[in-house]
Amino acid sequence: MTTPTLFSPTGEAAADLRRYGSYIDGAWTTAEDRDLVDVTNPATEEAIAQVGVASVEDVDRAVLAARRAHDVDGWGQTTPAERKAVLVRFAEIMERRKHELVDLNIAECGSVRWFAEAGQVGGAIAHLRSTIDAMDTFDWERSSQVHFGNGIGQGQIVRESYGVAALISAYNFPLWLNMTKLAPALAAGCSVILKPATVTPLEGLILAEIGEEAGLPAGALNVIVGGRVPTQALTTHDGVDMVSFTGSDAVGSEIYQQAAASIKKVVLELGGKSANIVLEDADLDAVAAQVVTHTIIQAGQGCSLLMRTLVHRSRYDELVEKVAAGLAAVTVGDPTDPATQMGPLISAAQRDKVESLIADGVASGARLVTGGGRPARLDRGYFVEPTLFADVDNSMRIAREEIFGPVNVVIGFDTDDEAVSIANDSPYGLSGAVNTADPRRAYDIARRLRTGAVVLNGGGGAFPDISMPFGGYKASGIGREYGEWGLEEYLQTKSIGWAAAR
Repeated sequence: MTTPTLFSPTGEAAADLRRYGSYIDGAWTTAEDRDLVDVTNPATEEAIAQVGVASVEDVDRAVLAARRAHDVDGWGQTTPAERKAVLVRFAEIMERRKHELVDLNIAECGSVRWFAEAGQVGGAIAHLRSTIDAMDTFDWERSSQVHFGNGIGQGQIVRESYGVAALISAYNFPLWLNMTKLAPALAAGCSVILKPATVTPLEGLILAEIGEEAGLPAGALNVIVGGRVPTQALTTHDGVDMVSFTGSDAVGSEIYQQAAASIKKVVLELGGKSANIVLEDADLDAVAAQVVTHTIIQAGQGCSLLMRTLVHRSRYDELVEKVAAGLAAVTVGDPTDPATQMGPLISAAQRDKVESLIADGVASGARLVTGGGRPARLDRGYFVEPTLFADVDNSMRIAREEIFGPVNVVIGFDTDDEAVSIANDSPYGLSGAVNTADPRRAYDIARRLRTGAVVLNGGGGAFPDISMPFGGYKASGIGREYGEWGLEEYLQTKSIGWAAAR
């Protein structure tokens, strides 16, 4: 069978589409005897590949292979240095194949070229290298003094892999999200079953090919494709020790409940409706650029993007005007064109959802300042115009629900206390921002926000710094990712103590 090296990014006739199965126990399964789903280029609406959906039996085989690789073949007992050597080779191969990975991301995910290079693929490699760096300084084991009643002994505290980890990722940043889970899981010594999103599976399957070349033993990395059936088979499987999931809070809740029956550890990185607080002394040109960037990156399909803009009423009209002008000037279209600033949504279903929420915003009385429709000159692709709503009340659906599209809303406030109250009045708590000329004031407000990350005055760019922990409060999730904090999630702590020799 053909393994997932890069296909023609322009798509081929349906009969000539490459078909990919799953990667289980170091071998590729055939796709012909399984249900097939199309992988569609969201900018052209053309099928570019087909993948075979994994069956429950495929999941069983993948879990058994991972269990054997960890418990019997010894992947779980390798040293950090041995695992690091494999991950270094993994990173080197990704660097060598970077151009191929960029083209694959553009074709499968619709990323514009600059973001595919710097964010999607560059970010994935950066996460892998950050994990490798964290392995060097991580406290894998240490000695301790032990007290046995009135006696004194010695002890050792050791960190061991959690075992078999099911990694379930989302479609919006496929390679990035796959790697934020895969890198720390493998670094910890876990064997894994990676289940990428069904609409963007190729950027998961290609990691199996890279892992094999890097020297991962059979069963240490398995990649399966599919929706609800294989997902539930993973989250309820007795052979799986932990689950890490990125996606919506609704699906995250289901996974949490499914895993609870067998008391698995669960890490959840879920949705967000993050607030960007703009005080009266903020630099509005810088803030407007920030708002535009967050609205259009990956067509607004990002859980940590700042999609609620809270601005002091004394600067409200001025900021709305600047943001509207910036969004109206955005070039939307072919993501392969280096001049394009925003590409398509991932699917027709996602476009329908975004358009429905835009219509709800209008019906609720919010003022549609710019956008709201489909670009007139684009007759193919799942495109929506960059959209801005003003005069929004925080109780409206467009202010409370994660739209996952290029739609930003502006809400006014009069005092710092009111801004904090509005920001915290959300089921989510993933990210946030404060913009003001007063750093102390910004920091004080940041400490009051119930959210996992806060960016002050644009520091860190459009996303949280990968050297810092990432994760949410409330419905935005459980646990943390990135660097040593991500590595920590895949490790158990064991205490070994003994009495002093008599």
